[in-house]
Amino acid sequence: MGDFANKSFDKPDETRSFEHGRVDVLHLAGSSAARATFEPGWRWSTSVKPIAGTDTCQSHHVGYCLSGAIHVKTDGGEELEIGPGDAYEILPGHDAWVLGDDTFQALEFQSKTAETFAK
Repeated sequence: MGDFANKSFDKPDETRSFEHGRVDVLHLAGSSAARATFEPGWRWSTSVKPIAGTDTCQSHHVGYCLSGAIHVKTDGGEELEIGPGDAYEILPGHDAWVLGDDTFQALEFQSKTAETFAK
């Protein structure tokens, strides 16, 4: 594509759908970005685990929450809530689930995760 790129999530290059959610992916000049949309009832261990085939999420997430909230629990037992306006980094080895009745939507900037999550 060249040395730069701009694209819109209104026309993603790829959409991966799964129970209670989807990930829209943009392939840019040398990296990828994703928009994650998780509906109430989404939980990684029930919605994505069957696709990933691992006991916990092994993706490295770097992102920004646009709306809604999720709760994250690491394999080591640490817990964190992410809500609107929060920038976050989550290392591999965790489960997560939507809190409340609002849809969680976030932008993901870790290129490898954008390219491989729920695939």
